[in-house]
Amino acid sequence: MSTGPEPFGDRLQQAVAERGRIIAGIDPHASLLADWSLPDTPEGLRQFSQRALEAFSGRVAAIKPQSAFFERHGSAGVAVLEELLAGARARGVLTILDVKRGDIGSTMAAYAQAHLLPGTPPEADAITVSPFLGTGSTDPAAHLAAEHGKGLFLLALTSNPDGPQVQHALTARDTPVACEIARHAEKIGAPGSGRWSSVGLVVGATVGDAYRRLGLDRAAPSAPLLAPGFGAQGAGPAQMPEVFGENAGQVLVSLSRGVLGAGPDVGDLARRAEDLRTEYAGAPAPS
Repeated sequence: MSTGPEPFGDRLQQAVAERGRIIAGIDPHASLLADWSLPDTPEGLRQFSQRALEAFSGRVAAIKPQSAFFERHGSAGVAVLEELLAGARARGVLTILDVKRGDIGSTMAAYAQAHLLPGTPPEADAITVSPFLGTGSTDPAAHLAAEHGKGLFLLALTSNPDGPQVQHALTARDTPVACEIARHAEKIGAPGSGRWSSVGLVVGATVGDAYRRLGLDRAAPSAPLLAPGFGAQGAGPAQMPEVFGENAGQVLVSLSRGVLGAGPDVGDLARRAEDLRTEYAGAPAPS
């Protein structure tokens, strides 16, 4: 009797235990391509992506391509993204595709089908989604993710300065919007005892005490925390316990410029990834 696909939360928890908590962004924006002496063309994207994938394979918990930097090159750029995702899958590297999709009903379901349905060209292990059309707007993606062992990361407390305008606002129940998002993530993630949920949160490492003050730590205690803001945006290892408290062990340290700046040499990139793994290894590892 088949037990279905292994949940994304379990696979992610195991990957962090084995390879550390670094999530390596693959963001081929124009300035980085220039730094690597690559053309700002689909072929430049391809060389950039393949070098990064080779360097990061086996050295990070997951890669996180930013879809926008591929989409700006049209269908040829999207084809490079699809090639990167397929290559990562062949190497056994988890992928979190940063697409920040957000809509309602059948449209959200279609976004989910594009990225979470096995066999589609831009298939990823998990995607980022925006719940700001209402937490229930993420449910079509959550249902498909659960069916196929995929994951979601819901934007909750982002690192941009204007985020609090919406995320700290109170609902009609006097609950911060970010906390409502966290509660919903815990509900739809349905983790087992001691296991990570397959529905995580995006919480910036630069949000100060907001993660705990607004109650996200209690609302979603099993959610993995995809945390931008490390490296170039100013946060470092000290912010893990300061910002996330007892849930620091669930933090996924999202770095793009902080690791890609070591390129273009594959060996240099690999060494940088390994150094960062050691640097951010202070928080408790997942059991």
